[in-house]
Amino acid sequence: MENLWRAATRQDPNPEDYEGVDFWTNPERAGWLTKQGDYIKTWRRRWFVLKRGKLLWFKDPGSVTRTSAPRGVVSVDLCLTVKGAEDIVKKAFAFELSTRDSTMYFVADTGKDREDWINSIGRSIVQHSRSVTDSEVVDYDSKS
Repeated sequence: MENLWRAATRQDPNPEDYEGVDFWTNPERAGWLTKQGDYIKTWRRRWFVLKRGKLLWFKDPGSVTRTSAPRGVVSVDLCLTVKGAEDIVKKAFAFELSTRDSTMYFVADTGKDREDWINSIGRSIVQHSRSVTDSEVVDYDSKS
């Protein structure tokens, strides 16, 4: 039933969103988080993988293989903030990940896990953000 819903609402990620990311090996961080659904606001436990500026999620760690497709993916370069959200969702160890268009909520198993995820995602945001746009780059060598 869930797969039919995901197909009908086009929730499956586009393979171009994670092209070239070998998520099945050596992630920067991987582990269980509980994620609130985007449309149906239920909470589901999913296996998350952070690698090369992508936060991907799967049903469980056994479904992370070279031939598998993630259930979802977020490019961290689109993220503006990652911070605690216990007050908002009224759950211990909760945090949020915000983009310009949406906010996603997660719950870690422990306070340490929550801090580790916030730190890892925050570091990835900084590493993959574009602080200078192409139009702002000045080529001083070509100036006379």
